[in-house]
Parts: sequence; structure tokens; C-alpha cells
Amino acid sequence: MKVLINRKIVEGPWGGGNNFVKAFYDYIPLFNHTIVESLHDHPDVIFLMDPRSDTGCISINEAVYYKGEASKHNKKVKIIQRINECDARKNTNNVDKMLLECSKYIDKTIFVSNWMKSYFLEKGWHCKDNDVLINGVDGIYGKKKKILNEKLNIVTHHWSDNYMKGFDYYEMIDELCGKRKDITFTYIGRERGTFKNTIVIPPLFGEDLANQLGKYDLYVTASRFDPGPNHVLEAIASEIPTFSYKDGGGACEFTGKDFVFESFEDLVEKIEKGSYNKNNTKIDSWKKCMERLNELFRNN
Repeated sequence: MKVLINRKIVEGPWGGGNNFVKAFYDYIPLFNHTIVESLHDHPDVIFLMDPRSDTGCISINEAVYYKGEASKHNKKVKIIQRINECDARKNTNNVDKMLLECSKYIDKTIFVSNWMKSYFLEKGWHCKDNDVLINGVDGIYGKKKKILNEKLNIVTHHWSDNYMKGFDYYEMIDELCGKRKDITFTYIGRERGTFKNTIVIPPLFGEDLANQLGKYDLYVTASRFDPGPNHVLEAIASEIPTFSYKDGGGACEFTGKDFVFESFEDLVEKIEKGSYNKNNTKIDSWKKCMERLNELFRNN
């Protein structure tokens, strides 16, 4: 089967979608699929990471036009779209409408979490063939030698510095660290320059990120309405008890309800508990994730 994906790999630290694209290129060819570069290669499946065009990549408009032309020559082309975005995520007002319109023309939807699927189905999603595929995590993540400073060392990490990633809570944790000497907070990624008592580490990825994450005692994410956050999966795979804010969307789905905090006071109470269970979320490897994607291709 010839498959066209409308995104290219970006080298270096980037968002979770880029990890998916890397895994796609690494593993999909192992299942007897050929990844093609353009519509001129006559794909059987057009896989849309995003309906909008990007440098050198096609848009849903081009995909729909190609499908119509191919059907004139008795070639059945399927358009599959992965949904990892919504207006609630970044407090925008144009994404939901665009994606709902796209859902009229696609053959299959792959949502990145059950929360994301429910979000759009409640809004009137038109496509009837819908599945959920949660991202995988590289095998490099796992428990590492802890920081030995007799303190509770808390961490979070984000590629995006959008305020909806939870910076209001991170700033409150930062303030708390200024008052207490038994807690540290480390932020890995792009930040907003507002921290006073937080250890800031520039964006990391791959083994550098895995080796850093595993050192900490506790992970906190206050990201809002996050469709299928890789940062949560990477934290749990690092065997760090991982807590999410009640409006975390896919983040709450991944951490589990026992690891959801309702307010800052609730978070502090959970932090001060002193002993933490592990999240029960099953984390698949990227290879397993792509095996599941292959099944979805075959059953389409």
C-alpha cells in the first residue's frame, strides 16, 4: 500500500506530533507499506496530520480533489485524518469549525485520546468511522538515579510556551518554592520569563530528555484541554507519579482520576502527602503504536 503523510520530520526538540511523524517514517514501511512523497506517486492512503498545507505538504483541499480525480479512474483512495487540535487547547475560535467542516470529506478519523473523540463527537462530527490511537513513547524513558538533596524535586516540561499549558499553576509553584526550602521546581522547555525560584532548562528531546526526567520525584502538568499530551506519557513512562489539573482533557485521561488536582490547595495537599502511587496508565512503545495504525490502515 502506498501512503502519503502530509508532514515532514523536524529535527531537534519539537511538539508531540513530530514524534508521531518520526515513528511513522521509522515503522510504517516495516508493514509492507511504501511512504510516498507526493500525489504524483498515486497513494492509496492520504494521511493528514493537519488539514492545512505546510511547506512541501498537501492540504485537505488537494487531497479531496485528488480523490475525486482518482475515482474517475476506478482507484479507491482513502483520506485518514489524525485529530490532535481544538479551540479549547489554545483559546482560539477557528479550529473547531475548520475541523468539523473537514470531517465531511474524510473516510476515517484517528483521535489522539478518548477525550478528544468525545469533544468533537459532541459538536456534531460528520465522519462515522472513528478510532482512538494514543501516542507511543520511546524505550529510552524509565526510572533514573534520583537527585539526592533531601528535597521533593518537582518537574514539568513543554515545547510550547502558550499560557494554556498551565503557566498560572507553574508560577504558583514557583512562588511556593520561594517560601519553602524543602521543594524544588524544574521547568524544561520554552518558558515565559516569569519564574523567580524555578530551575529552567532549555528544551530537550530524545535521550537528553529521558535522562533528565527520570531524576525527579514528582511531575505536575496544569495544561488545559490538552488533546493527547506527549509530555504526560513521557513522564509516566519515566516512572514519576504524574498529576494533572482537572481541566487537562487528555492529560487527565492519561494520568488517571486519582492523580487529578482540583485547585492549587489540592495540589499542595497532594504534594505534602509524602508517598505516591504510580499511575496505572499502560504506555505503548512507538512500534506498538504504529502496529495499531497499520491495523487501522488494513481494516479501512
